[in-house]
This record gives sequence, structure tokens and C-alpha cells, in this order.
Amino acid sequence: MGKATGFIEFSRVKAPSRPVAERVGDFRHVQLDYAADELTRQSARCMDCGIPFCHQGCPLGNLIPEWNDLVYRGAWRAAIDRLHATNNFPEFTGLLCPAPCEGSCVLALNREAVTIKSIELAIVDRAFAEGWITPEPPVTRTWKKVAIVGSGPAGLAAAAELNRAGHSVTVFEKADRIGGLLRYGIPEFKLEKRVLDRRLELLEAEGVVFRPGVSVGDDVAAADLRRDFDAVLLAGGAGQPRELPVPGRHLHGVHVAMDYLTVQNRRCEGDIIAGDDGITAAGKDVIIIGGGDTGADCLGTAHRQGARSVTQLELLPAPPAARASANPWPEWPLIFRTSSAHEEGGAREYAVRTSGFSGDEDGQVRLLHAERVSRATDGSGRFDAVPGTAFALPADLVLLAMGFTGPVRNRLLDDLDVRLTDRGTVWRDEAWRTSVPGVYAAGDLQRGQSLIVWAIADGRQAAKAIDQDLRDDAQVS
Repeated sequence: MGKATGFIEFSRVKAPSRPVAERVGDFRHVQLDYAADELTRQSARCMDCGIPFCHQGCPLGNLIPEWNDLVYRGAWRAAIDRLHATNNFPEFTGLLCPAPCEGSCVLALNREAVTIKSIELAIVDRAFAEGWITPEPPVTRTWKKVAIVGSGPAGLAAAAELNRAGHSVTVFEKADRIGGLLRYGIPEFKLEKRVLDRRLELLEAEGVVFRPGVSVGDDVAAADLRRDFDAVLLAGGAGQPRELPVPGRHLHGVHVAMDYLTVQNRRCEGDIIAGDDGITAAGKDVIIIGGGDTGADCLGTAHRQGARSVTQLELLPAPPAARASANPWPEWPLIFRTSSAHEEGGAREYAVRTSGFSGDEDGQVRLLHAERVSRATDGSGRFDAVPGTAFALPADLVLLAMGFTGPVRNRLLDDLDVRLTDRGTVWRDEAWRTSVPGVYAAGDLQRGQSLIVWAIADGRQAAKAIDQDLRDDAQVS
């Protein structure tokens, strides 16, 4: 590596962020760039560890030690080439990925991990700024046609790879804009949509055709898609939210988190929301049920909308500050984490179960009723109420951010009659084929709720399998 003793000489330094008082006043990116000399030091911390377990942690198999070394040496052009060799969209993962690679970093055995994610983002930002990332359309075309249903990270990664292989790719998206959850599910302060649009413009220039506002199964029949295309890839994600069947769920002001986030993203896009301009936390006591990334996204959004108070509830107990003995390296560390949204304020309550809601005479939610819980000791995973711990919290807006159970059961899946797994996800074999000939599946639709890095990896692998099948078919014919 560039500096053999770098991991001894330099400590991990988190990428700088905009001051809280400034950033809660807008929806621009929270994170700032490293100073050039600090970035050199951070990349120098990557060890000559022999076996880079960061590869094991990264579903994409990113060549992390290689581009860390290239950054240390100032070889930025080579660094973006190595980064793009395994990742179509490093700007997305550099901003959004929870960095399982860092959990597997060998340095994390007894020190803080290398700042892999921030270095990745710095590489791609530098490459765009220098004009090194330009459209690269295929030299030749196979004239095989592939339809991709869903324009999230899995669908876009598959589109990029299949187009690069020379196939004609059309991406269908039911929303009015391309991007899936990248567009309407992720807040601007984590992913400004100019970053998404910049990559979409490149894909269009390379020949990918986007058809937003088209619901396959409704606007276009599934049978027509199979007839008109040589292959169909289902990449619609796992958008079915987990529900909370408790008394008062029907009250006004109790919303699924994704509906809330979508409204704000539409505001940032400049869209006009009907009625009172949609759901807002302005001046309200807000309760977020769910302690994951979606809950944190709601938290940061509520801060920016001017909530009176925000409380985030989590059913599970608070995680430990450091790895537990049952959670050894290089597993993902199940530890207490503080996101940028948590830095901005709000309360977090753990081991709490919501028992219901009550409202006023107009049907507006006003109170959340809850109780403290503890995990049963019989190994069942059940949570039992702790006697005498029932309490209530003021609540004008309640956001359900408890994750997703699988793909939305829509007309497309019904008309195709694809086989489903016991979990309700779309079944596929090792070659990414569903039970319907010529139809493939990738991303959360077949995996279940997961990470953006897994979605991109799935899209790339599905594209490779589709390309192979199309070429085999061409040879037979």
C-alpha cells in the first residue's frame, strides 16, 4: 500500500457536515467534502492486510484496497475506473449505503475502520467535476430487446449493464419520474435529485429508454410486454409497508412513512400537492414508529418542516455501544448508531410497543398509547408487556416506519402468475429466472427489504444472466 504505517499514524476522521442550525433550514446535502490533505490521510489508513475482508462485506465486491491506494497516490482517474469496474453508481452508494464493508474492515478488529464510504464518494465526485464520466454507448447492438419494470437501483443497474452489452433496454416506471425510491423515498438531504438526474442523463445518452408514468399490468398488459420483448426483468422493489393493526389506526394524522416522504420529495421537485399541500410536521408533535433508516429519514424531514417535537419509538431494546460477544468481527456490528438526523434533535425510546391511538371529535389523532416491553426468555422472540409501564404521548402526526414485507401484489404479478416464496417475494432460480419463461427478477422484489448495495449487485448479476440467455438463444436460432 501507499503508506505501510498509515493505519498507525492516522486516526479515523469522519467527513465534515454542515452545522445543524444551518442544515435544518433546507433540504440540501448534509455532508461536506474532506480537505484534500485529510482525504490523503484517510486513504493512507487502508492496511496491506493480505486478505481484504472489506470484499466480504461488500455485496458488489468493490476493489476497495486498490482505489484507496490510488487515492493516496493521487491517481484519481485510475481510481474511478477501478470503482466503476464493480459499481455502476458509486455516488448513490457513497451517499446512502450503510457501509457493510467498514464493518468487515480488518483495521476494525482493534481500531476504527477505514472511511471507505466517504472515500468512494470523493472519487466519484472528483471524476464528475473533472469531466471524466461521459456517456459510453455500446459500439454494436444485438437488437435483442429487454424490458425492465422498476427504475430503482436494481432496475437501473441492470439497464446499464444490459445496454452496455448491446441490447436495447426500455425501463418502465409507474411513477411520473424515473428513480423509484431513490426519487421519492430518499430525502433530498441524503440524496439531492440532481445527483440522480445526472446519472439518468448519462444512461439516456448511452441509449437506455425510460418510460415513466407507465404502470405495467394496467397501462401495458403483461402479455404484451412478453410478446414485444425478448426478456422481461421485474425490479419493482418491496414496497408493501408493514402495518400496525391497533385501535385508532384509522385516525387522521396516522400515515405510512413512505407517503410522508414522497410528499416532501414532491415539494422539493416543485410539484403542487393537492389540498393543504399534503402531509406536514410543521408545528406538530410527531411520533415515528420504527428505528431504522426510514424512521431516521422521517426524523430529518420533520426537523426541516418545523415540528414542535419528534419522538422515535423502537420495539427492540437499545443496542450496545460496542460489539457484543455474540456479534464478532467481521459480521455487521449491531451497535448503537447516530445518524445525521439524530444529531439534529428528537428523542429516541427503545423497548416500546404501541397499543393504540386516540383522537378528538374530528377524528384527528391526539395521543399515542404505548407500554414498555421486554423480550421473553423462552427463545420465542416474543415481547411481553412490563406491568405498570403503560403511558401516552401527545401526537398530532404519527408515521409508521416499520419496514416492508415484500412486493406490492399488483395486477402485473397476478397476470404473469409468477411463483412466490413463502415470504411473499418473487421466486427465482440461480440464473435469476422466475417461474415464467423469459421473465427474470432482481432486487428487493425477490430478496425482500434490503440495502441499496444489494439492489445494485442483484441488478448487475441478473443482467449478466439475461445477457447470457439472450446470446445462447441467438446461437441456437
